[in-house]
Amino acid sequence: MPTDQERVDQGMAVRRAVLSDAHVDRALASTTELTADWQDFITRVAWGDIWSRPGLDRRSRSIAVLSSLIAHGHHEELAMHLRAALRNGLTIDEIREVMLQSAIYSGVPAANSAFRIAAEVFSATDAAGTPAGSAPTATADPTAPAGPPAPAGGPAATSPGEDAP
Repeated sequence: MPTDQERVDQGMAVRRAVLSDAHVDRALASTTELTADWQDFITRVAWGDIWSRPGLDRRSRSIAVLSSLIAHGHHEELAMHLRAALRNGLTIDEIREVMLQSAIYSGVPAANSAFRIAAEVFSATDAAGTPAGSAPTATADPTAPAGPPAPAGGPAATSPGEDAP
């Protein structure tokens, strides 16, 4: 069984691969006394335990996350995870299908919001998940199970509060 520090280290590696170094650095830089335990929790448990499990690849995890965020109306997290889905190898066409599927099970208003947010995110992001006008960066292997990640980089979230898994 891994130690807490090993879980934190694994979680940080996966978190950086999925969300980008810039996003994680921003989230960590804005850590306060109030949010320090939260940062530890999401890094150790969400990223170190759940996102690191071998049962699903990162593309599949992104599909599950997008579906959940659409269903629950977590719009700020949805924007962040749309970028992450591109980094994890989903195409815009595949993301469109996830949103259409969500309309049936989560409702048309939820999917309508998701399409609006996706249009905003994708208008500022190329198909590789790189902000428009930026040089491309390396991304994690989208088919790899959550093991040691490829070098990270790429788009950052638009809000410092967007740091949940």
